[in-house]
Amino acid sequence: MNGRSLRGSRTHDHTAVHLLAAVLHGEKTLVAQRQVDTKSNEITAFRPLLAPLELAGIVVTLDALLTQTDHARFLVEEKRAHYIAVVKGSHPSLQAMLKRLPWRDVPLLDKTREAGRGRDEIRRLKAATVGGLTFPHAVQALQIVRRRRDVRTGQVTLERAYAVTSLQAGQATPAQLAAAVRGHWQIEALHHIRDTTLREDVCRVRTGNAPRALATFRNLAIAPAHLVGWTNHAQAVDHYRSHPDHALDLITPTS
Repeated sequence: MNGRSLRGSRTHDHTAVHLLAAVLHGEKTLVAQRQVDTKSNEITAFRPLLAPLELAGIVVTLDALLTQTDHARFLVEEKRAHYIAVVKGSHPSLQAMLKRLPWRDVPLLDKTREAGRGRDEIRRLKAATVGGLTFPHAVQALQIVRRRRDVRTGQVTLERAYAVTSLQAGQATPAQLAAAVRGHWQIEALHHIRDTTLREDVCRVRTGNAPRALATFRNLAIAPAHLVGWTNHAQAVDHYRSHPDHALDLITPTS
């Protein structure tokens, strides 16, 4: 789950339309979207957004803003789902506890490397079953270390992030945990497509529900193109602009 402001929709009082969305990892497919007044209102929109969805057995990833105790209880106790929740300064005691864990003694469980967009990134994941985590239904702590190197300048940045999950050690492999964490941050790739390829942030539509509707249409354009194999969405846009009849193939049911 992730929130996003539509910058081009800002009105004279500098208020922009803000949307909270649930996206399927790896598929760039939006399954639910809700307009909220401000970024802080993502918290109150969480339950209404997910309530209609069937989530039993699904792993929901939460950014730091949505890492709330009520959300964890709702997911596990009412929706029978699991969660991976990023922990930052909004939970200072829990964050401090996670940082103090003896991570040097915890074996590295997963390592991946990816190059693209002018950077080379290595991600490492450690996980440990920890008793007494002060967050509902949390049974494992995660440490994610991301090392990024700017290919052009050679500058290296190192980032450590911490998370908790309701998944027990036997319910997900290290590779699955790493993929879930990576999939959450890949939601930003969807935003990048909307920004750069579909030029969402320069769209000045502000009236009524139009900004939200246009955001939905952009998502509807991205998801089927991705599902049929397009990885370069700029090329996909060029292709379907030149061959609009081919776009019907994206929505035509197959037997």
